[in-house]
Amino acid sequence: LVSLNYVGVIPLLAYFEKSEHGAESWIKRLLDIIISGLILIVFSPLFIIVAFVIQLESLGPVLYVSKRCGRKGVIFDFYKFRSMNQNADGYKDALKDKSEVKGPIFKIRKDPRLTRVGKFLRKYSIDELPQLINVLKGDMSLVGPRPFPVEESQQIEYKHIPRLNIKPGITGLAQIKGRSDLSFSHWMRWDNWYVNNWSLGLDVKVLLWTIPVVCTGKGAY
Repeated sequence: LVSLNYVGVIPLLAYFEKSEHGAESWIKRLLDIIISGLILIVFSPLFIIVAFVIQLESLGPVLYVSKRCGRKGVIFDFYKFRSMNQNADGYKDALKDKSEVKGPIFKIRKDPRLTRVGKFLRKYSIDELPQLINVLKGDMSLVGPRPFPVEESQQIEYKHIPRLNIKPGITGLAQIKGRSDLSFSHWMRWDNWYVNNWSLGLDVKVLLWTIPVVCTGKGAY
C-alpha cells in the first residue's frame, strides 16, 4: 500500500505492507473457526473412508505430519492425509535433481513415491482436508500463502519474507492461479501481492475460486 504525505511542500510516498489487524482480523479468525468446523463435521464420513482406504493399500500412519513455517516463522505441525509410501521422506534427497520447480521448492509431476490412492487424493486435494484441524488450532487460516517445510523456508530470499507476515492458508492466490504449474517466482509474487492487498472480500473471492480449481484437479501434483 502507498500513502502520500508532505514535509513542508515536498511530497513523500510511503510504502507499507498491509497485514491482519483490528476488527477484520477477528472476523477472519471467526470465519476460519466456523467454516472449518462445519466442513469437518459435514465431511467426517469422508475422513473415515479415506483413512480406511489409505490403511488398506499401504503400511504406515493415516496422517502425514511435517514441520512447517507459519506466521513470523513460527514452526508448527502440519497435517495431511498420507499420499505416499511409508518413509517417503527418506528418498527425497535421491529425487532432488528431478524437481520440476526452479527454486527451493521440491515438486515432481509424477512422483514415484505416491501410492495409487495418494494420486487420487492429490489430484482433488482431498489430502489437504486435515489442515482444517490446523485452522481450528490457529496455526493456519483458510486463505493465505501456503506454508513451506522448514528446510525449504530457510532457503527463500529476503524479498519473499513478507509472505510470513500473515498466517499461511489451505488455499491462496497462487493455488487458484496455477498451483504447481506456476514458476516459483510467480508463486512468490502472488503470495506477496496477497499479503499487501489482504481483505475479507479478497478471502471470500479466493474461497469461491478455489471450488472449480479443486473440482477439475488443475495443477495438482
